Order: sequence, then structure tokens, then C-alpha cells
Amino acid sequence: MGEFIGKGRKARRAYGFDEIAIVPGAVTINPNEVDISFQIRDKKIAVPIMASAMDGVVDVNFSIAMGKMGGIAVLNLEGVQTRYENPGEIITQLVESDPEKSTELFQKMYLPPVREELIAKRIQEIKAQGVPAVVSAIPQKAEKYAKIAEEAGADIFLVQSTIATARHITSEYKSLDIAQFCKEIKIPVICGNTVTFEASLELMESGIDGLLVGVGPGAACTTRGVLGIGVPQVTATVDCAAARDFYFQRTGRYIPIITDGGMSTGGDICKAFASGADAVMIGSAFAKSKEAPGRGYHWGMATPHQNLPRGTRIQVGVTGTLEEILFGPAHLDDGTQNLIGALRTCLGSVGAKNIREMHLCEMVIAPAIKTEGKIFQKSQRVGMGK
Repeated sequence: MGEFIGKGRKARRAYGFDEIAIVPGAVTINPNEVDISFQIRDKKIAVPIMASAMDGVVDVNFSIAMGKMGGIAVLNLEGVQTRYENPGEIITQLVESDPEKSTELFQKMYLPPVREELIAKRIQEIKAQGVPAVVSAIPQKAEKYAKIAEEAGADIFLVQSTIATARHITSEYKSLDIAQFCKEIKIPVICGNTVTFEASLELMESGIDGLLVGVGPGAACTTRGVLGIGVPQVTATVDCAAARDFYFQRTGRYIPIITDGGMSTGGDICKAFASGADAVMIGSAFAKSKEAPGRGYHWGMATPHQNLPRGTRIQVGVTGTLEEILFGPAHLDDGTQNLIGALRTCLGSVGAKNIREMHLCEMVIAPAIKTEGKIFQKSQRVGMGK
């Protein structure tokens, strides 16, 4: 499998969203009659598009707004929300900083320690509005913060790192035992990120309840440039979904796959589901909402890293409300609004009654999918030509 890239060395061809297309089905279904929900353990979630744990996207108010619309937003327990009593003041400084000095300022602003009482406070503020509280931490802090989060009423806990594996070798600090962690915490655990069949299977065998897929595709992420690692999201999702299906056939336990990053339009999101995703996680698309704390700016979780930043601050602008981005009506012609409407229409177009049937649809390799016949859009910089 693969082709030679030099003497004695083979590489496998991998595909991203711009290189494939979804083939319409032989039967079509009314988009209003398809089921797009997904499930994390016993929790059924109506909106399968999660908001990522980034400080420019998710704060308490955004989590509440997302929850009231049937979705979930992930609060970063190691961001400004848990380091400062008044995080809005800090975000103002971050979004107004000089681009040339922004990384240095980010590193400075993320130096104060996380305050444990603020972890509980933020979760309780979300829960007080009757919506799910979903939070995230890195593996080194997961055990400590998960106990606080669970006691405060958190519904789902994410363990997130650039590369997640069930076996992490280190002599410098205590490695998180994922299997033991999943046994001790009562609420569902989602773990990530990964892009391979082998790593996905081992993580599922450790007892996780959901898996995040994607290394470096995010709009504000620079991991692929800094470290040179990553797999385009279509191939990554297909490979990890294959591990999910293999694990399900062997155990009867279904672990949802959540494609994380690299999607900016409804079409990208639909292709992620066609590739095998049960849900997706996005940041930049939600950073454009009026409800997002970043006011049109977006940055990754690794942007303030003290030694090796793997993110940057980007300006995405404010284009509409969260409701318009999720449910419409769309006021833009570029596919960045009414994402749920796009997903429902795509399922109907391929004849899929639900997400799991969407996994069975036909896809083709289509390098001309975004350019074929679009000369006027491209020349006029409208629609798909933007």
C-alpha cells in the first residue's frame, strides 16, 4: 500500500476535504425527517456540531447559548476563564494587541495559575441555566481537575492533547493512566486528539466514551508547520472510524468519533460525516458569532505555550449570531451559515435517515470539486470563489 517517495521509502496518499466529494444517493429523503443526533454514553445530543475549547470561542455565556440550542460547547479549564475572576478584561487586551507582539502577550497572560475555585464557579454558572457543562483539560491536569469538575456538576470531561495515546512514556512526570482515569470518573470521558487506527483502537480499549480526531487542521493551529506532523482530515476520520467499527464488532460498544478542526463550511462538515464522523468539533466558524468572547478573533489552545507555541491569533470577523451560523437564515453565500440546514440537506440528498447511514454513502476523489465551472465565482470573489 502506498507509493515510493524515494529509494526504499513508501508513503500512503491521504486526502483532505477539498479533494473529495459526496455522491448523491439513489433515494432522497425530506431533510426535515432525518435524525442528526448523536450519543455520548447515555446522553443524546441534538446538535452534532460541538464548539471547541478555545478562549476566543467558548466562555460561560457561549456555553449557555449553545446548550439552549441543543448543542454543547467545551470550556477550557486551563484558559483565561479559570485564571481570572474577570476574563473579559484579559480577552480585550488579547484581541487588541499588536499582531507582532501578540504571542508574547499571550504567553504573559496565561502565566497566572489556574484557580480551582474558578473551575467550580464556571461550571456552576453554566449548570444554573439548565444546560450541559462540558469541560476540557490536558492529561497532566486531568485527574486533579476532573474531580473538581465532577463535584461541581460537569456532564462530560475531555482529555485533550496535541497527540493522544493510551501509552505515554515519560520519566519526567507521572503519566495519565487513561484506563484507570475512565474507571474512577463517573461522567463520560472524551479523549483526543489522534489520527491513526492503532492509537484509536488502544484508546477505545482503555474505556473512553468518545474520540477526537485531528492533528493540526485548525484555522489557528500551526502544529503542522511547527512539528511537521498531521494527517488530512478525510483520511484521518476514515482510519479512526475503521477502528471504531472494528471495536464495535468485537465488543458491542459504540464509541463516537468526533472530527476536530479543518472545517469552515457546511460542505466540509458534511464530508466529515460521510468519512465516518458521528459529530464534529469546530472553532473558527463559531468564533465568527456575535456570542463568541473573542469578538471576531480566534486562537488555539497551544498559542500561549511558553517554549514552543503551536498556534496563532487570527481575525475571522463577526458575521452573524450563533443561531444564524447553526440554523440560519443564512445571510452569506459562502456556506458558513445554517450549518445544520446544510447537514440535513446533505443527508436527505444521499438517502441517509441518520448519521450512521451517512457513513455508508459513496465518495469520490475529486480534485476539481471546488473549481469546476466556478470561473465567474472565482473571478468575482463570491460564493465558492472567496
